[in-house]
Amino acid sequence: MPEAPCQHNAESSVQRVRVVRWRGAERTEAEDRLAREEPLEIRVRGRAVAVTMRTPGPPEHDAELAAGFLLSEGVIRERADIEAIDACGRNEWGNVLNVRLAPLVHVDFERLSRHVFGSSSCGLCGKASIGSLRVGIDPIASGVGIGALALGEMPARLGFGQPAFRQTGAVHAAGVFDPAGIPRVIREDVGRHNAVDKAVGHEFLRGATPLGRCVLLVSGRISFEIVQKAGAAGIPILAGVSAPTALAVEFAREVGVTVVGFLREGRMNVYTHPHRIEGP
Repeated sequence: MPEAPCQHNAESSVQRVRVVRWRGAERTEAEDRLAREEPLEIRVRGRAVAVTMRTPGPPEHDAELAAGFLLSEGVIRERADIEAIDACGRNEWGNVLNVRLAPLVHVDFERLSRHVFGSSSCGLCGKASIGSLRVGIDPIASGVGIGALALGEMPARLGFGQPAFRQTGAVHAAGVFDPAGIPRVIREDVGRHNAVDKAVGHEFLRGATPLGRCVLLVSGRISFEIVQKAGAAGIPILAGVSAPTALAVEFAREVGVTVVGFLREGRMNVYTHPHRIEGP
């Protein structure tokens, strides 16, 4: 299988530690590898709007995360909305990025700002209401389809682009694929929502959004927020190797996203808009 696009050396995402292992009554000392997790503060026009726990990696991945986050929040719509993303070094918490927006981009800081840290397991932490996430998402009418066989091959391709997971078993992945099931970008992170923001942010920063002819695959369950992020990026098909939540399915039906769950070992469940999944 060819190398996954945009794959990176995972060493910056992994920390080596010494552990004591027991196998039955046998005790040994060995080296283990853990996924790193550090805060990233995202600022817009110099004002802090979010802190998220993420897996550190190459600097461009943090920029992708910031862009994907702002796209999913409805702050930006097109590549020209961002003038630059500047690394501001570190504060007492961790890394800091400042996003410089075009002058005409309006920012509702009161709605955007989160009141608590976003954790690695729940991107919704700090949201005033779920209703705020529905703002700015237009129903997706894309008629793009993907063959069931091509879709079934995507989890293996996603796994090939997960070097940090192979070392630690502790990170999620998200990949943007074309209608033939070929990955355009794969990103890893301790947070499912961060992995999606990185992958979508990569496409946004190279001017490829909206992604009306793409499929988004995630390595875990499909939550409401993952559907929201797919919808904000214009992605018509969202698949996961695990289950969707009831609210995710309800919202996907509303915004026109095809949701595929339990995509593994040649099987899948299609929960919404099944017309986009094509037979042999």
